[in-house]
Amino acid sequence: MGKLSFFVGAGIGYVLGARAGRQQFEKIKSASQHVWENPRVQSSVNRVEEKVGQVAREQASAVTDRVTGTVKSRLGGSSGSSSGSSGGSSSGSSGNGTSGETMPPTPPQPEV
Repeated sequence: MGKLSFFVGAGIGYVLGARAGRQQFEKIKSASQHVWENPRVQSSVNRVEEKVGQVAREQASAVTDRVTGTVKSRLGGSSGSSSGSSGGSSSGSSGNGTSGETMPPTPPQPEV
């Protein structure tokens, strides 16, 4: 009889706790939605989104310039607008040390 009483009590506690937990969740959800809809919060969110977009565009341009310069220097072309941050450096290259040599083609890879 002791085990049965324990499981019945645990079941009742679980059901009541789940209901109370759901009510608490709904309260938190409602409060957070109220804060999110606040015009001051939305203004701050918009400013942050604009700033992130601006920084991403600036960094994308810098990365594109750097990659273009590196590719051109590896293929024997001019370094473009790169300031030499990675041109001529052999770190990250295949280690053959010959700047004018073309790389062999990559063999086909099996489909997974």
